[in-house]
Amino acid sequence: MPLLEVTDASRVRQFLDLPTRLYQNQPNWISPLDQDIEGVFNPQKNPNFQHGEAIRWVLTDDAGTVIGRIAAFVNNDTARTDPTLPTGGLGFFECIDDQKAANTLFDAGQAWLAARGMEAMDGPINFGERDRFWGLLIAGFTEPNYGMFYHLPYYQQLFENYGFQIYFKQYTCQRAVATPLHEAFGRAADTYFAQPEFSFRHADKSNTEQLARDFRHVYNLAWAKNSGTRDMSLDKARNLVREMKPVADERLLWFAYHHDEPVAFFIGLPELNQIFKHIGRKFNFWNKLLFLWYKRQYDQAAEKKMFGVIFGVVPAWQGKKLESALMVRSQQEIMRAGYTECEMNWIGDFNPRMLAVMRSIGAKIYKTHVTYRKYFDETRPFERCPVIK
Repeated sequence: MPLLEVTDASRVRQFLDLPTRLYQNQPNWISPLDQDIEGVFNPQKNPNFQHGEAIRWVLTDDAGTVIGRIAAFVNNDTARTDPTLPTGGLGFFECIDDQKAANTLFDAGQAWLAARGMEAMDGPINFGERDRFWGLLIAGFTEPNYGMFYHLPYYQQLFENYGFQIYFKQYTCQRAVATPLHEAFGRAADTYFAQPEFSFRHADKSNTEQLARDFRHVYNLAWAKNSGTRDMSLDKARNLVREMKPVADERLLWFAYHHDEPVAFFIGLPELNQIFKHIGRKFNFWNKLLFLWYKRQYDQAAEKKMFGVIFGVVPAWQGKKLESALMVRSQQEIMRAGYTECEMNWIGDFNPRMLAVMRSIGAKIYKTHVTYRKYFDETRPFERCPVIK
């Protein structure tokens, strides 16, 4: 089974084409955009190449048919978060149901990472942020949200038979937008609404600078101390807002303010795979026109799905029910905008506090992904991801 490094356009095409063949009989599979995958491996588009490197391969059978693919990467900015266990990453794994083929791919990634001083590898993950292409789907084989992979059920055994162990589980929660909130939310909201120093409002999408600054402020205070998360620069926040603007609905971008300081946010987007599933992998000129047509149909729909990207409260206001008031204030506006279903971005089992918030608003676990870790020294006692206290 020849293993071939992806170094030219022909190999890139083989890398991108394989899932279409593997998932052709999977009705819930929605292909990621080719340009989104290629952006991960483009040093001009992926800033992680400034402090890391990546490689990818395709695996063929003796007849030359592609039967597997994988990528490996080292991010030197995060690889030594635990200095006793330098850890690289594997991702973008796809393979036929053949353990020997999977092992060939995993072996290649492990050898490449070990040659760069790594002593463990996480997978399947992304050479980038955790909000995309992160984790292996093991339960809830429904349509994937934009930026997440759908996987074949047998992948779990391919990983675990090789020796990968669960580092953490990732839960995607779902709730109907109209699900009544507990009466305690209303009491908390009344308390905050009666105090003029607090305000709760959605963003003005036309004021991108304010949106970027408010988002960055809450993100860095509420999330930057989480495992694997770094402070966000203002330039990066501006870039995120600029990328988000063409598809964003400002009625899904909510902030709580204490005086003029943003102290909490709930950021949602229309669930773009409900549009992209009609388009296909290639975002060429014709498909961009199709996207605009389907997006218009989606925007006018009486019932539509949203995706909760991120939720957070700055430490000074955590545990004070500020998030309850934000939920009460946003719920009616989101319902008026026609959103009936919400899936939240995944939450790790290392974050029990946020999972408790999901339960408190009536959200239920809908999908489960797993981030695996494999120690190269298999005699070393395995440790799961630390729980956020």
